[in-house]
Amino acid sequence: MSKRRSAVLAALTLMLTLAFSVSACGGSDKSATDLLASIQDKGVITVSTDPAYPPQSELNEDTKQYEGFDIDVATEIAKRLGVDIAWEAPAWDTIISGSWNGRWDMSVGSMTITPERAKVLHFTSPYYYTPASIAVYKDNTSITKATDLDGKATGVCGGCTYDLYLQNKLVIALDESGKPEKVTSVVTDPRIKTYDTDSTAIQDLALGDGRRLDAVVSALPTLQGAVAADKPIKVVGDPLYYEPLAVAIDRKSQLDPTSLVKKVSEIVKEMHDDGTLTKLSKKWYGADLTVRSDPITS
Repeated sequence: MSKRRSAVLAALTLMLTLAFSVSACGGSDKSATDLLASIQDKGVITVSTDPAYPPQSELNEDTKQYEGFDIDVATEIAKRLGVDIAWEAPAWDTIISGSWNGRWDMSVGSMTITPERAKVLHFTSPYYYTPASIAVYKDNTSITKATDLDGKATGVCGGCTYDLYLQNKLVIALDESGKPEKVTSVVTDPRIKTYDTDSTAIQDLALGDGRRLDAVVSALPTLQGAVAADKPIKVVGDPLYYEPLAVAIDRKSQLDPTSLVKKVSEIVKEMHDDGTLTKLSKKWYGADLTVRSDPITS
């Protein structure tokens, strides 16, 4: 056998060996650059949640497990991706700021789509819609509608859409496109008090009528959850507006998120079509909040 022929055979053998090695590793080349492939290669997706917002998400102190509507939605998405699920519980401001540096892969946290957030996050189509509502202390009779909040100490989570609404600066998007839609506030003279979470604001409201707060603005399910937990508050008036809530994925992900965004969007559509989201909404909220409503009702 000539030296030239020996060299050719040796080169072919090396190529076949390398090809087999890549195949045996499950396509590691793609998982090194593609977020979805990396998740599937690891067999687990890490999801951020905020356990301060029952019934969307909370930590069961007895089981030490997260539970809630968002938890069930995220778990179902992971199941349809064919992977296990792990959780992270970062601060809300950290989640909506993007640049997650690979600490988690996806947020399923009842996040409202806004044009500002869409600059740093990819969104799926909304998986449900919630009404923003007003709560007051149970004995209050002076606040029955949004315009009654003028001059009243109103608690909201700082930087949330409710904060922006009271400032008359709220711009949301109706879908994943991020197209802006102005939501005009009817509260002309708000006294806004910001908190780290809605739950903290509700705790202050529960201390008594006007002691620290006159009212709280939050998502209706959050307020109803507080009422169900025997907080001495009540929901008043019509919804201020409706929020489209979606799954979010970091635009600055270290790995290309394109295929993950596409796949999760497909799963959300499937879950709408097959009734899974409706079933979960009725389980946790007692109503179907997956149907789109007019975003501006006030």
